[in-house]
Amino acid sequence: MAPVTEILPAEPTGFDRAAQILREGGLVAFPTETVYGLGADAANDRAVARIFEAKGRPRFNPLIVHVESAASVRRFVEWPYLADRLAGVFWPGPLTLVLPLRPQSGLSALVTAGLPSLAVRVPAHPVAQALLRRFGGPVAAPSANPSGRISPTLPEHVRAGLSGRIEAIVDGGACGVGVESTIIGLTGAPVLLRPGGLPVRVIEEALGETLAMPEPGGPHSAPGQMASHYAPRVPVRLDAKTRREGEVLLGFGPVECDLNLSAAGDLVEAAANLFAHLHRLEARGAPIAVSPIPDSGLGRAINDRLQRAAAPRGEH
Repeated sequence: MAPVTEILPAEPTGFDRAAQILREGGLVAFPTETVYGLGADAANDRAVARIFEAKGRPRFNPLIVHVESAASVRRFVEWPYLADRLAGVFWPGPLTLVLPLRPQSGLSALVTAGLPSLAVRVPAHPVAQALLRRFGGPVAAPSANPSGRISPTLPEHVRAGLSGRIEAIVDGGACGVGVESTIIGLTGAPVLLRPGGLPVRVIEEALGETLAMPEPGGPHSAPGQMASHYAPRVPVRLDAKTRREGEVLLGFGPVECDLNLSAAGDLVEAAANLFAHLHRLEARGAPIAVSPIPDSGLGRAINDRLQRAAAPRGEH
């Protein structure tokens, strides 16, 4: 029987109920500073398997594990000195590290998709932190949306995509950053696996070196690496100076458009608006044209999401 999805308040009674659901092997969507995550007990094989079932997510695509502190992470992974440096500067926050998995970590093998590494982060959102403290263990949590579709930044986005497939949604309002975490691989030399809510430049400044890029065509070592992802159900055309007949235009800067990511050309504002605006334009049922976005700072993460949204469909 399909679960009835509860809407829980972002207050102690809601956190207690959400933690109880997680302990019982259920699925709970909750806000982070980036997007809403779909949480399950990361040590429970059946619970983690239900994430893949609810999202329609390929089993080869690893999950990010969320913990309340950097100290908690060391139970599950090897901890190189560069991890210590990045965690000291950017955790809690929108940064995920991929680190060598410890033997007998106690985590479900489904979390890592059978890889010898683990993607892990410490979220900054107070609701996520409160839930992690109440639960008292690691929570596997990809974005709380059907696989390959637009990521959720509001509770109503989660409800529209997953109601009846999960046990609960903790209503924490809008997510502030609006794009997923930046993912850095530290199983060898530092590598950028996914641009995201933390600009690459500031990470490189903290490291004192330039990040490498992953080998093209290699295995999926982190979430968000599929060619088609974050996709509306309508075609998306990028770098559009004007809208064509029948299109709606997602603008950036001082342009005439249907919705504007940031009329002032502010990339922080644009990132926060990206997925919510895509949800609203998708609902109109017309192809979406998108204004050019500068490929610097958070623009790099925005363009990454848009390129995957516009990619040929079929790989989810």
